[in-house]
Amino acid sequence: MEASSSGSNIPAVTNGKTKIHHAVAKDVNIFFDELEGVNSPFKDDDSLLHHGNLTSTSDDASRLETVGEGVPDKNKSNGLYFRDGKCRIDYVLVYRKSSPQTEKREVFERNIRAEGLQMEKESSLTNSDIIFVKLHAPWEVLGRYAEVMNVRMPFRRKIYYLHRRHKFMNRIERQISRFRGWLPRKPMRLDKETLPDLEENDCYTAPFSQQRIHHFIIHNKDTFFNNATRSRIVHHILQRVKYEEGKNKIGLNRLLTNGSYEAAFPLHEGSYRSKNSIRTHGAENHRHLLYECWASWGVWYKYQPLDLVRRYFGEKIGLYFAWLGWYTGMLFPAAFIGLFVFLYGVTTLNHCQVSKEVCQATDIIMCPICDKYCPFMRLSDSCVYAKVTHLFDNGATVFFAVFMAVWATVFLEFWKRRRAVIAYDWDLIDWEEEEEEIRPQFEAKYSKKERMNPISGKPEPYQAFADKCSRLIVSASGIFFMICVVIAAVFGIVIYRVVTVSTFAAFKWALIRNNSQVATTGTAVCINFCIIMLLNVLYEKVALLLTNLEQPRTESEWENSFTLKMFLFQFVNLNSSTFYIAFFLGRFTGHPGAYLRLINRWRLEECHPSGCLIDLCMQMGIIMVLKQTWNNFMELGYPLIQNWWTRRKLRQEHGSQRKASFPQWEKDYNLQPMNAYGLFDEYLEMILQFGFTTIFVAAFPLAPLLALLNNIIEIRLDAYKFVTQWRRPLASRAKDIGIWYGILEGIGILSVITNAFVVAVTSDFIPRLVYAYKYGPCAGQGEAGQKCMVGYVNASLSVFLVSDFENRSEPTSNGSEFSGSPLKYCRYRDYRDPPHSPVPYGYTLQFWHVLAARLAFIIVFEHLVFCIKHLISYLIPDLPKDLRDRMRREKYLIQEMMYEAELERLQKERKERKKNGKSHNNEWP
Repeated sequence: MEASSSGSNIPAVTNGKTKIHHAVAKDVNIFFDELEGVNSPFKDDDSLLHHGNLTSTSDDASRLETVGEGVPDKNKSNGLYFRDGKCRIDYVLVYRKSSPQTEKREVFERNIRAEGLQMEKESSLTNSDIIFVKLHAPWEVLGRYAEVMNVRMPFRRKIYYLHRRHKFMNRIERQISRFRGWLPRKPMRLDKETLPDLEENDCYTAPFSQQRIHHFIIHNKDTFFNNATRSRIVHHILQRVKYEEGKNKIGLNRLLTNGSYEAAFPLHEGSYRSKNSIRTHGAENHRHLLYECWASWGVWYKYQPLDLVRRYFGEKIGLYFAWLGWYTGMLFPAAFIGLFVFLYGVTTLNHCQVSKEVCQATDIIMCPICDKYCPFMRLSDSCVYAKVTHLFDNGATVFFAVFMAVWATVFLEFWKRRRAVIAYDWDLIDWEEEEEEIRPQFEAKYSKKERMNPISGKPEPYQAFADKCSRLIVSASGIFFMICVVIAAVFGIVIYRVVTVSTFAAFKWALIRNNSQVATTGTAVCINFCIIMLLNVLYEKVALLLTNLEQPRTESEWENSFTLKMFLFQFVNLNSSTFYIAFFLGRFTGHPGAYLRLINRWRLEECHPSGCLIDLCMQMGIIMVLKQTWNNFMELGYPLIQNWWTRRKLRQEHGSQRKASFPQWEKDYNLQPMNAYGLFDEYLEMILQFGFTTIFVAAFPLAPLLALLNNIIEIRLDAYKFVTQWRRPLASRAKDIGIWYGILEGIGILSVITNAFVVAVTSDFIPRLVYAYKYGPCAGQGEAGQKCMVGYVNASLSVFLVSDFENRSEPTSNGSEFSGSPLKYCRYRDYRDPPHSPVPYGYTLQFWHVLAARLAFIIVFEHLVFCIKHLISYLIPDLPKDLRDRMRREKYLIQEMMYEAELERLQKERKERKKNGKSHNNEWP
């Protein structure tokens, strides 16, 4: 777009090959206490700058008084319109008069007016240094740019065709509908009377065209484009307006970066609260309606009004809440099955032969689990832990692991179908993102070297391949270094566990002394959580540094690179200690008399006599609950505290009555801005939770239930935050959830592998199965019931001669408190020969059978589940058949309607020409 420098108020705007001339808005009202200096000289040349004069304050004030007479007071007082009460505020810019970027801002605002936008300025009621620039787009500007942006608008109501059915089927459907009439009303659906008629969802849409404007349904030009679309069009204009000489001195984002403007945002549609009930008086505005039907805690059990969310916040935010709602809904079967597995463990607890033998093993003395200070203990002392382990590690665990792996695939495949339906309903099927602008940092770095863009055909900065590779290598090295930092932190936790287990074993309090291992695990998990939260702050700064070091070309490339790094950092940070407990804890400790030691000093930690699964359950439960609680506090509590503090300061300075009379732009400015990374934090939290729910779910079947409860709260927390605590974000479009879908698929694949190893290595499922079929009372009979597990505990424990202890690991007590005389033998978890065998403490044949069975299970489990996953992916089409038929039908009808409308228009024109006596030969039709 180019503006002529002839000095007239009619600039020429070039769009492709056609120049469109439009008059500049003359009514630009400026209201503030002290007018800033405007006498800076500017060069008059063939630039894109429009040279105009600012209107004086006195002239505007007088003109406002004359125009304002007779205008409804409601529009004047609600803060959503200009002072004339007619022009709706579509966008607000905020700057400080003390800002040094005055010249750039003045040129930018002149060019804004040259594009046809109307402008009005007012100073803040709380700070005279703050100036609000209110922008309004007239109908001509909206129509012109809606055509440029291919904004789809409704032009004909949809016609729904019913498929012909057999009379028998119709009779059955009538009976079913009559039966449904007896049932209570669906409580989860929103009352349709309270929701507005979203016309665009019941109409066929087409890209807006001024030449075919008669095709579109226009009842009122002021409301034809909704507020979100108007703000998006104004933002599109602001991103393409120049503020200084030079080909790259363009766009609002650069002015926000250099401090010319402090903030830029569209307005909320009034207050979200009302003195009147929404049931009796209706909603005051869409924000109030969203609060009552979506963000209020009283509707936590109802479906989300996604069409209204999309209309108010845009498709990108609407897709996030659609995905979050779909994920929460899909968690219901997973949570139900997980709870069933847990309850199955509760009901079969008294019939579990293994836990019975552990509780009755008063004569089996276990070797100490740490050096010197840990005493000998009876196996029956771990009776409670054996029962708790059975709640999670029972016969239904393998089934649940397979189910969750299949569930992850079904969730993703059906989300594809759900997304396709949403994309169709929201007119996103044929939408393609515009050619993105190059990041200013990329331009500044590589402005000296240019090459032609193959799409636009214009020269642009170019990054050499060698430079790009070197930066990627440095970035990858930084990622590797930070992963090493995570491993070092886990190493520190391991040392803590090794050291404190001996300390707790010698503690004064009997409760801690008798439960030294559980106390060690619990404190280690809490310390690990604190380290995780501290490292997350560091990771964000490192990810930001590495991403900027890579110099991505566009904002989407920058966002994808940053997202991948942050997810990788936080995923490794959150799950590294869990991986250690699941697959390494107690696996490489050696055996009594020949313990493996860390740095030849600290003896590696052993599993509890009841197994390592209880440690993994504690790790997952504590981390999951603490992290979700902390995230919910930071998401809602922190903005609430900040906004409360701002309101308190305003109340102290101006009084509560003056604060209530603030205009809408002042109220919105005092709210918190949306995160700098958009929806990144919201998606990251849910994706990490999805990882917790699937990766180690075999060890903690209650994880889906905890995730479900959290997500029910999370939806309303996010909704409350968007509606009440944040400024209204710009309504932006998106076709899907972006790079997050690929991350979800990767987590789904990883979950199959980890759950196979959890069942085979961490739990005792395979050793029990081998014992039942090979070594138990039912060996060779093909049975594996509880009666076949008799003697399993004794068979899974090896014998150690106490006199073979090393000097530094020999316990201080001799175990005489158990039998009155010093102990000669103790037991430990392993499959090794007794001390008096030809090869003392060598592996038994049962050990090799268990190892082979574990490896075979991992291979069979992975191949079976992956086959099921691929089969499901193949059988479930990405696009529902009825949607495909509807799309084809709609495409055909649109072509027919456009043809009929054009034919009708031409016939009317011919009749008018005949009536006026201006008939022509060879007219068509």
